[in-house]
Amino acid sequence: MKQEFTQAEGGVCAAIGFSANGLNCGLNPDKNKNDLALIYSEAVCKAAAVYTTNKVKGAPILVTKKNLAATGNLAKAVIANSKNANTCNADGEEKARMMCELAAKELGIAPEEVIVASTGVIGQILPIEPIASHVKELAEGLSAENHGKAANAVMTTDTFPKEVAVSFELDGKKCTIGGMAKGSGMIHPNMATTLNFVTTDVAISAELIQKALSEIVKVTYNCLSIDGDTSTNDMVSIMANGLAGNKEITEEGADYELFRDGLYEVLMQMTKMLAKDGEGASKMLECTCAGAPDQDTAIIVAKSVIRSPLFKCAMFGEDANWGRILCAIGYAEADFDISQVEVSLESAKGTIKVCEHGAGVEFSEEKAKEVLGEDEIYINIDLHQGEASAKAWGCDLTYDYVKINGDYRS
Repeated sequence: MKQEFTQAEGGVCAAIGFSANGLNCGLNPDKNKNDLALIYSEAVCKAAAVYTTNKVKGAPILVTKKNLAATGNLAKAVIANSKNANTCNADGEEKARMMCELAAKELGIAPEEVIVASTGVIGQILPIEPIASHVKELAEGLSAENHGKAANAVMTTDTFPKEVAVSFELDGKKCTIGGMAKGSGMIHPNMATTLNFVTTDVAISAELIQKALSEIVKVTYNCLSIDGDTSTNDMVSIMANGLAGNKEITEEGADYELFRDGLYEVLMQMTKMLAKDGEGASKMLECTCAGAPDQDTAIIVAKSVIRSPLFKCAMFGEDANWGRILCAIGYAEADFDISQVEVSLESAKGTIKVCEHGAGVEFSEEKAKEVLGEDEIYINIDLHQGEASAKAWGCDLTYDYVKINGDYRS
């Protein structure tokens, strides 16, 4: 990242012209948990999105794709619900379109200008009545201060809401990019991995905002793995309303690179939050693969390690079983010389080298236990075969993961 960015408050409402709200409409029987969210821009936005690669796609994804195609990638609002994924249902698209129509009516916009998303249990009919009876209240409560209510409304097994925003100067104007994310389980590339909504007041063309989003997703969300399951409803959307007043970015260059760096900062921070809040997780894991012949090789190796169930279990047990790391590196589908590989484990308590030239080295098991006792663990791999590098993120695999997913529908 070539630019310093200032952390900002407000999540998806940090950028000029955005408001949001969230409430409990009754999909979630726990009245203390919101289950319906709305995000709105006072100006029409250039929009872009990246979706799950699962062949089974939630109805909201199909409808959002059609809406963006109909408007030429323009949007003004997002409506999203939790508790029910609206997936694998015969009436799924009809219900998703109804959600867009309900939101559009209250906001005075076209239904096609609404991005729709759902998360929750697959294969259960989505009752539209609770949503219909609460959309008016949801829209009337829109404000920049209610970003937290919206972030809370898309949570499922998440233990905390995930919001990030950064500000920077572009073309002499203060610009902001903000976002909110949900996700704790059923997270594995390729994209999008979770529900993520990003907003910005930067003026940028629809083509370049899509290009930037696709590029950054590749090295952030697509490098996140909690449990190896790719969800049916994964989506990242971004809306840019241009209200910051910068000259519209219509071609690649310094301004585009700065915007791209800002988007990376937001998506990277949210990726780390998602990794930290993996279902049942006690540790956030970050794997860096350096010294690779190219970035794709670095990504493949880092992801191979971070998604290994045996490695994730070892991290839960605070066991420096480096053989599991080498095993995961070894089955990575990339071309490199394993005899050159070096591996170290790092945390706030220090660093221990566990492997050099593809073979183990002596280290203190006592020191290793201390290093792995922290809640953020960094796995550093050097292939010593080039200049490229990449990171991947995940979490340990714990007893609680099984408990959570053993009775998820209840």
